[in-house]
Amino acid sequence: MELTRTVERTTRPVSYDFLGRLAEFRERLEPELARFFARKRAEVALEPEGLELVEEVERLITSGGKRLRPSLVYYTYRACGGETDADVLPLAMSTELLHTYLLIHDDIMDHSEVRRGQAAAHARFREKHIESRYGGDAGDFGRSVAILLGDLAHTWAVELYTTVRTPPGNEALDRAFSRMCEEVIRGQYLEMLLPHEADPGEDRLLRALRLKSGRYSVERPIELGALLAGVSAVELVWLGTYGRAIGEAFQLHDDILGTFGDASAVGKPVGSDLMEGKYTFLIHHALRRAAPEEGRELRALLGRPDLDADQVERGRDIIRETGGLAAVQEMIGGRLEEARAALDSASLGDEGRAFFGGLIDYSRRRDR
Repeated sequence: MELTRTVERTTRPVSYDFLGRLAEFRERLEPELARFFARKRAEVALEPEGLELVEEVERLITSGGKRLRPSLVYYTYRACGGETDADVLPLAMSTELLHTYLLIHDDIMDHSEVRRGQAAAHARFREKHIESRYGGDAGDFGRSVAILLGDLAHTWAVELYTTVRTPPGNEALDRAFSRMCEEVIRGQYLEMLLPHEADPGEDRLLRALRLKSGRYSVERPIELGALLAGVSAVELVWLGTYGRAIGEAFQLHDDILGTFGDASAVGKPVGSDLMEGKYTFLIHHALRRAAPEEGRELRALLGRPDLDADQVERGRDIIRETGGLAAVQEMIGGRLEEARAALDSASLGDEGRAFFGGLIDYSRRRDR
């Protein structure tokens, strides 16, 4: 406990600066997003159904979100010597639209009714089907429209990427963007397989963690910003080590928030990971440490969408009491130390070092 208090006391000022920089970036990004959607609305102004799709993707993007991925692209670009907003903002916006596409599809696969405190896209269009008295199955209609919305957001992400003025000979940027799009799909599929395996093992869990979120949330956005700025191969080494470590810590922290966080901050019901049956490191470590009866009880709770509040709390108690939560917190701490060591070896200006250091501290104490 003393270590936790010491960390909070020494990192809070840096984290405050980091959050201030995120807010400053959002002020740059939001007008660009507004102009983008104004153009898209104008393109389909005479098509009511097309306009409805544009406005729904816009609603999803403007309903909240940290804008973390685009901010990583932007500030990495700046930290590595990039100077022109007009060059980097389309790339940053592209990652936000890619994120939106993945959230829409993720909510369908996870049967999540809520996103950022509002109805998920498939839930909204299911209700539209019911209210409009359409024929057929309302759930199928909602899911089908949501798939189209995700596809549309992905199309726009690629469109924005094609407008990026790539430095001559910088084919690595194309490869990084393509990998960012592809890896998260492979990671999603692996995550779907894990609950059906008797004992996935830490190697497969770690691969899912990296592909599903670690690379797409942190490592690739950092790489994109660095490549756009034209960094050297030497700089890419420490950036890769830093990005991997932060990305894994970020997803591990997400797993904790999905089970132990505040629902009003997370934007979806806490305990949803238990109900969806996600086999996270929390579950892995809890089952490895549980007594036989506890293990059977926890397995019986996994993947049951009808869990009530008492059952969710019992699952959380087992994860805590077996040491599963503490084990994941230790994993996060180790990765943040690795990121700090990589940052200490980097050659950066004050602003770049403050941003990357602030991201480490933010990753340690965020609540959403």
